Amino acid sequence: GKRIMSKASDSLKKVTLELGGKSPLIIFDDVDMKNAVSTAMLANFFSQGAVCSNGTRVFVHRSILQEFTAQLVERTKKLKIGNPMEDDVKVGATICKMQYDKILNYLDIAKKEGAEVLCGGGPVVPDSPELEGGLYIAPTVLGSCTDDMTVVKEEVFGPVLSILVFDSEEEVIRRANDTPFGLAAAVCTQNLSRAYRVISKLEAGSCNINTFNAYPAVIPFGGYKNSGIGRELGEECLNYYSQTKSVYVETGDPWCPFE
Repeated sequence: GKRIMSKASDSLKKVTLELGGKSPLIIFDDVDMKNAVSTAMLANFFSQGAVCSNGTRVFVHRSILQEFTAQLVERTKKLKIGNPMEDDVKVGATICKMQYDKILNYLDIAKKEGAEVLCGGGPVVPDSPELEGGLYIAPTVLGSCTDDMTVVKEEVFGPVLSILVFDSEEEVIRRANDTPFGLAAAVCTQNLSRAYRVISKLEAGSCNINTFNAYPAVIPFGGYKNSGIGRELGEECLNYYSQTKSVYVETGDPWCPFE
């Protein structure tokens, strides 16, 4: 993206850049547990995890960590993997061999750095014989994660969810913002005052409350920091595809101080 912007500067072309991210999803202790788990799954497993805005850093309040994790793992294990043209299939194949290998490499690094594989964690072969040899990776939930792990810091672009535990609002805001990216973020809580307060402090351009990856076409989409510049969607995006022309029309004699 930066190279594209540099090349565009030769002819002063305007650019908009959406460059991915490592987005946080914050789960507070007052959530509706089923909805919070649904939100975490939406934030990680849609389109085999190949979504730039995905909330792959899932911060969970310590008091609900055990219950949240148990429900998340149980539901993730039930996701059917295979041909996405079938109605009951929820996870398809990785887009290409290069990305498939990249995701598996991140998983290997995560294990070496101390992450605990709670489910998934590697390749999987769907039940159908016709899909044998496909690039399928099981939706993965990682526990015992820390902020300094490679899988927590870098964009994996695959079905890999990292759980991180937190104790206070101030702490989780600081940790959520401790990244060079800022594409998206979300907060799950039944306290809307807290939701608005926390969202206002998160350094991200596209935010949700009590859901994830909900971006209607009328709402501008884009990021902060290294996640890009400019906005897609909404009325604001039209500014990047148009130029302003100013025209002044004199209908009388022009004012002129010269004799």
